[in-house]
Amino acid sequence: MAVSKSNKKKNHQSYISIQSQIINSISQSSLESLLLSPKKNQPPSSKLRLLLKNPRFFIFLIFTLCFICMLKMIPFSQYPCSISQEKAKISTGFLNSELKYDERSEFWKQPDGLGYRPCLDFSERYRKESVQIVKDRTKYLMVVVSGGMNQQRNQIVDAVVIARILGAALVVPILQVNVIWGDESEFSDIFDLEHFKNVLANDVRIVSTLPSTHVMTRPVEEKSTPLHVSPEWIRSRYSRRLRRDGVLLLRGLDSRLSKDLPSDLQKLRCKVAFNALRFSPHISEFGNKLSQRMRSKGPYLALHLRMEKDVWVRTGCLPGLSPNYDEIINNERKTHPKLLTSRSNMTYHDRKLAGLCPLNALEVVRLLKALGAPKSTRIYWAGGIPLGGNEALLPLMREFPHFYNKEDLALPGELDPFVKKASLMAAIDYIVSEKSDVFMASHGGNMGHAIQGHRAYAGHKKTIIPNKRQMLPYFMDSSLQESEFNKIILDLHQDSLGQPELRTSKVGRDVTKYPIPECMCNNTITSS
Repeated sequence: MAVSKSNKKKNHQSYISIQSQIINSISQSSLESLLLSPKKNQPPSSKLRLLLKNPRFFIFLIFTLCFICMLKMIPFSQYPCSISQEKAKISTGFLNSELKYDERSEFWKQPDGLGYRPCLDFSERYRKESVQIVKDRTKYLMVVVSGGMNQQRNQIVDAVVIARILGAALVVPILQVNVIWGDESEFSDIFDLEHFKNVLANDVRIVSTLPSTHVMTRPVEEKSTPLHVSPEWIRSRYSRRLRRDGVLLLRGLDSRLSKDLPSDLQKLRCKVAFNALRFSPHISEFGNKLSQRMRSKGPYLALHLRMEKDVWVRTGCLPGLSPNYDEIINNERKTHPKLLTSRSNMTYHDRKLAGLCPLNALEVVRLLKALGAPKSTRIYWAGGIPLGGNEALLPLMREFPHFYNKEDLALPGELDPFVKKASLMAAIDYIVSEKSDVFMASHGGNMGHAIQGHRAYAGHKKTIIPNKRQMLPYFMDSSLQESEFNKIILDLHQDSLGQPELRTSKVGRDVTKYPIPECMCNNTITSS
């Protein structure tokens, strides 16, 4: 016989969800006594006696208490880091009180910026010339940039300045596919193209492609530009050909443009490097997110570690992990002697003492401890996988257990859009490093230099520049007591912590690494 909908509603009963393990340990009658209301009112005392006499009630009670205790004991970390790192967090007791001590530590003290701030005041002549340059529709400069992301970034800065010198429009730079990493990213995959165009609209006209009037033009290609050429050399070499043919193609721009340029062109270099070259929105958003995760429990240090196999080979240095790893590097260098970019007439020991070698993990630890970094320091490490993998990083991980990279901080799936794209991964490292409270590179390089300049331009945020040439003899002196060693190292770095430093003190310094005095000024200079 069919049951009406109204009868169904009347016969409907609600049940409490109980785990199957508990259900199996309780009889049907006990379940009914727990879930269904009794038909007759019984005194409270009799109900309690019945429950206390039932052994299954005690089993249920014990099980419930144990389950609650287990939930309270499980640590829920804010970061999806590896299990070993989570254990390190628990064992060291990363408590709020320890964080407060960190924030008061001298290690986090920022240098005095002496009132310097960005000021890109172009001359009246520059501004007048800009009107004609951005209107010109006859000359176009095409460039192909190569290398890793930071090397490409430097070449893009030079490309804009060369276009300005020639009074030509710049076609969006072509990024050559990197042979080592196979990264096929284009300009707009890494950088915010519209922002790039808008910021430079009054300096150089940026176009995405050649106009139809020039598409069939065969560009004049130049491959043999010498190193560190002046604006006068560029004009005398290319201006006539550019006017005649309309399109010029340049390759291999790395270090082709002089670092000593007229003031307006130096300001333009800063404008490109610090204002126009902004990372694309999806990279910026993710990099900022990782930076926020690092800072969620206090200040953090960013380390750019240059300990990859190719770095040891190119610099003529040895990793110092074990004789086996040293032999690997020596054999690679003998097989491919052209990979050595350092001075070939120097021995490894001579290179080391001259400060030409990257610091290994143990040396980084000793330097940071001497500079006052607490054991609880939170470290973000940037860079490729070091030769030897985790073994090469062990001294750092043991001394500073709060040690992370982007893989540790990212939630499952967050890194998927960036994997197998070395330029995008390098851009993420750049963002997190630039935003850190303290930054240090173990061996200069394009990224270390770029971030040093960026942090200076942002207000002289603390940047540790290892004084390798002077400090390494003390690293090798085993007779020094730790306290004496620490004092010596600290004294050697008093003026190497990101304080304002004038570029004019050394000819040939890149203004994007030392932005004073061309790109930054203070109230004293302005009022005088």
